[in-house]
Amino acid sequence: MKSIDTLDLNGTYSYADYLKWQFEERLELIKGKIFKMSPAPAVRHQQISMRLSSEIWHLLKNRDCQVFAAPFDVRLPRFDIQSDKEIFTVVQPDVCVVCDPTKIDEKGCVGAPDWIIEILSPGNTRKEMDNKFDVYEESGVKEYWLVEPNDEVIFIYLLDEQGKFFGTKPATVGQTLTSVKLPDFTIDLNQLFDKK
Repeated sequence: MKSIDTLDLNGTYSYADYLKWQFEERLELIKGKIFKMSPAPAVRHQQISMRLSSEIWHLLKNRDCQVFAAPFDVRLPRFDIQSDKEIFTVVQPDVCVVCDPTKIDEKGCVGAPDWIIEILSPGNTRKEMDNKFDVYEESGVKEYWLVEPNDEVIFIYLLDEQGKFFGTKPATVGQTLTSVKLPDFTIDLNQLFDKK
């Protein structure tokens, strides 16, 4: 199957279906529904993604935690052990940190990463702030950053003891931001949002 137009976009699909597709467009599945990914990200999006990824990689290079950047499949099953036919959410976060090596396999990550960073782009705001927010919360992602490049702000959500996200004060230019999951990771937002 080479064209996404051959699919019923209102249908429900599993990871087993996803593995059979060979489309040029990148897709994500959220609760079995197809979400087209934005075309190739803008330069600003990629600059921010690379700065975050490289800073996190330097911090983690001698640790068990690993950092991954999109495209990288994260499968979020609803229960501990499921076959590909029983997984209905497959996302490609811009940046994610996985501290449990048993979650990594040759296809990507199965289970919630410890920390996910999504960078907003035109056309993906609703998906990142609504649909993905819900599945990240439900699957147990401990820390979720939403980066808004145009306004140069980062929204931080942390998982509480009841398994619900709560927001902290947004961070913006002029501040240094520290990860809760990795407290020795800090980033100067002036440098992160630098347009050079």
